[in-house]
This record gives sequence, structure tokens and C-alpha cells, in this order.
Amino acid sequence: MGNFIASVNALFEYVFQDVIDSGMVGITIQNQVNQNDKPIGISFRRKDQLSGEVVWSVFEKVSQSNARFNTLDTLVVTVHSVTMPAAFGRGIKTKGRPLSVMAQLKRSIVEVKAEENCLAHAIIIAIARLENDANYKAYRQGRKIRPVVQSILQETGIDLTRGGGIPELNRFQEHFRDYKIVVYRGLRCDDIMFEGQVDSSKHLNLLYDEVERHYHVIANLTGVMARRYICKACHKCCVRDTTHVCDQTCSDCTASPPCAFSDVRIPCDECNRHFRSRTCFANHKQSTAEKCPDVNANGVVRRVDCS
Repeated sequence: MGNFIASVNALFEYVFQDVIDSGMVGITIQNQVNQNDKPIGISFRRKDQLSGEVVWSVFEKVSQSNARFNTLDTLVVTVHSVTMPAAFGRGIKTKGRPLSVMAQLKRSIVEVKAEENCLAHAIIIAIARLENDANYKAYRQGRKIRPVVQSILQETGIDLTRGGGIPELNRFQEHFRDYKIVVYRGLRCDDIMFEGQVDSSKHLNLLYDEVERHYHVIANLTGVMARRYICKACHKCCVRDTTHVCDQTCSDCTASPPCAFSDVRIPCDECNRHFRSRTCFANHKQSTAEKCPDVNANGVVRRVDCS
């Protein structure tokens, strides 16, 4: 057993030398001599969570079902690694125009100035902006926000010393269940790194810079992506919401999730359309505001793009 663990640890030291600390690693062990033996799999986990003891524990349990297994058989160990995003603060500079420069140029992006714990800073700034917090301007300038960040990290028990990746985003999402956290990896509508699995109309849109390993806040999603309309449900871009077909949104008011049908359809006197319920009608009036009525050359009222 001791020789096995020592050999595995030496193997890991060699194969993990190019894997970053936040990288996820999985193992597959195959008996090359007896192909009838099923491969032994070890699920993906952080590099520092995988050791010879872990492999031996799994190997000992699973190998008992392999009746023809022999200790002298040749084993083929396949290591699978996935580089996971993890933001520490400012990172490595590279050539070209990184997202950090775009954050300064685009007014639709709020640049997070924090040198550490940038994920927590970005979430707090996004919430402050969404809720019209009086401290929003101070937060985005890097003032008054550090005590708030420390309070949130202490309350949630989240440790960002290794960076903020998917596990940390999941824990932040569990804490802020009134908001839906969506993290974009670039300036494309479908380039989504993380999307919280909660039903909320309040979206915290963040932008992850893979070059500098840093988070920023998206203040205006359509402005950042240079699109007129982006569906909040399926994240597809189109010219206008009236031409977008999505099974995850209501076909009448475009709310997500789709509105439930009621016994009576509610008419809109301004655009001559009918809606599934009073809630559906209220969603329509809220989204269209004062832009609902539009009359064509024949005097017929029609609905226009309300985005």
C-alpha cells in the first residue's frame, strides 16, 4: 500500500505540473491486461484534493468487484484536467486590447478597481446599482466597499484567497437568492460562463476577464454586446423582442418564465392585443411604458418594438 501511494503521488507531481491550483482533475484507471475489467473512475475535483490516499481508497473499493484482477497487471492511468476560471484580482498583462481596456472605454461596463476579492466587489456593486443604493457611486470608485465585502465573506464563509471560480459563484448564488447571477466570458451573448439556477427578474450581469482573471460589472447588457435586444431567458440576440421566438418566455408579454393562462384574455386598448392574465397584461404595460401605441398609414394600431 505504501509503495502504491508513493508511486501515485510521484505520478501526480509529474502530470500536475502544468495544471493551475484551481484546475479540476479527474482520473480513469484501466486494466490493460484484462480488458473485461471496467475502468475505475475518480470524479473531477480540485488538484489539491487529489492524492495517492484518495486513489487508493477508491481503487480498493472498486477493484473488489473485478474478480480477475491481478496485482501484477499493467494499469493505464489517464488524467483529465480542466482549467477553471478563478479571479484573484489583477493578473498577467498580455498584448492586444484585453477586456480591462474595454471596461474603461465602454460606459456599459463598470470597472471593478479592487486588487483582491474582485468577485465579491463586483456582486456588491451590481446589487447597489440595481437597488439604487446611495453608496453605489462610492462603491464603484473603490470607497466604503471594503468593510461590506469583508462582512459578506465572513457571513457566507467564502474564501477567495484561491480566487473566485464556479464553486464560489454557486455559494454566492445560494446566499443572494433574490438575484440571478450571470457571468459572461466575453462580448458575445452566448458566451456565458455561469448562470445561477434561480427564478428572479433581477439579474446581476458580470463580465469575467480571462486575461487578467478579474471580474467587472455589466451595467447595460445590450450596450456591452452592441445588440438591440437580448433575451434574458435563452440569451439569444435579435433585432427586436417582437421577432424573437423563445419557449422559455411568454409569447404575449416576453416575461420569463412564461405566464400561466387564465380563463379570460385581457385586451390592451392601445395595441389591440390580448394577454393571458392580468399579471401578463401588467408585464406588457411595464415593458412597453408609453411606447405601446403606433398607427400605420391605414390608421390601424399595431404593436412596435418596445425594447
